[in-house]
Amino acid sequence: MTSSTRVSLLTTICLTLVGLINLVSAHPHDKRIHVYNGQSIQSAIDRANSYAQIIVESGTYTEQLTISKDGIALIGHNAVLVTPQSPTNNTCSGLAGPNFFTGLDTQAGICITGSNVVLAPFVTEHRKFGSADHRVKDVSVTGFHVSGFDGLDIAIVGGQDVTICENTLTDGAYYGALTVGSKNSIIERNTVISNPPIAPNTFLRFIGICMDDVSTVTIAYNSINGYNIGFCVQTNGADIHNNCVDNCCIGAYVDPGIDGAMLRDNQIKDTNPLCQEASDVSGAFGVWGIVIAGAKNTLIKGNRITGITNGFSQIQLTAAGVAVHDDFPGGTGDVATGNVVVDNFIKHNDVDLLVFTNGTRNVDRHNVCKTSLPSGLCK
Repeated sequence: MTSSTRVSLLTTICLTLVGLINLVSAHPHDKRIHVYNGQSIQSAIDRANSYAQIIVESGTYTEQLTISKDGIALIGHNAVLVTPQSPTNNTCSGLAGPNFFTGLDTQAGICITGSNVVLAPFVTEHRKFGSADHRVKDVSVTGFHVSGFDGLDIAIVGGQDVTICENTLTDGAYYGALTVGSKNSIIERNTVISNPPIAPNTFLRFIGICMDDVSTVTIAYNSINGYNIGFCVQTNGADIHNNCVDNCCIGAYVDPGIDGAMLRDNQIKDTNPLCQEASDVSGAFGVWGIVIAGAKNTLIKGNRITGITNGFSQIQLTAAGVAVHDDFPGGTGDVATGNVVVDNFIKHNDVDLLVFTNGTRNVDRHNVCKTSLPSGLCK
């Protein structure tokens, strides 16, 4: 199969998925708009009706995009989006806080946003969702290479049934992709890459894909490489399956208090060597495959987790393939309860399986592993 055939096939898969979710394909304002290299994508979005297809042909486009109209299908044909010289302020400006070096608001490459969104002031990680007058619905983005934005490559804020599929997201400083305050977001078949830091900076970029939504989110068939954290899981009932996380410090971090997240059939492997450095050098704060930190009713099933190691460095805590523990002192105080770790292959890690909690109803069984704390948890 040629590369162009593969891209065409995957785009078809993504658009078919969008069509299954969005049953308004016969919307009366349907229209197709083409954008060519040298033209403005944002201008096309601005003049489009709801439920228009905007097809962006091959080229490099130096701009930020804001999508706030329902049903926009943004389809890239090898379209590359890079940061402009002067930022455009929108809902996503400052979503990831201030730029560490300049103190100015961070920016997103593509901002998919509801109307009149209210966000809490920035405290840490990203601003929390408050409310929106209208959720932007049925938007899809596929076929783009978004690169080098100082906040996020793609963000969804106050969306519903939004699909991000078959894109390449490179070097988003704080996030490759982030969905906040949204419903039924789908992030599938994307490649999310953080290249090694360039001196004098030594910090790994923060998070590949993060979900902080108000209802179910599906994260599937993505590839993440080179971030501090592959997935941050901050959505109750999140379904994260069939992804590959490589060369990160933490494969997936399930936040305190999160209820019912599922991590199924993922591959997490090979710790980034920078994670062995002190946190003030690398930004790393642990080495884990999957960590359940005071979450509850999490299902960890059918994952393959290998090569999670800190090189036996005494700087960091013990590296573990899967860790179930209560939130650390000084945090929320949430206790890990009712979590199920079953039918996983967890081998060739410093410690394969670590359970350190005062919680109840945590189940560890039928895992193929060799080392555990406490001992006796492995098959």
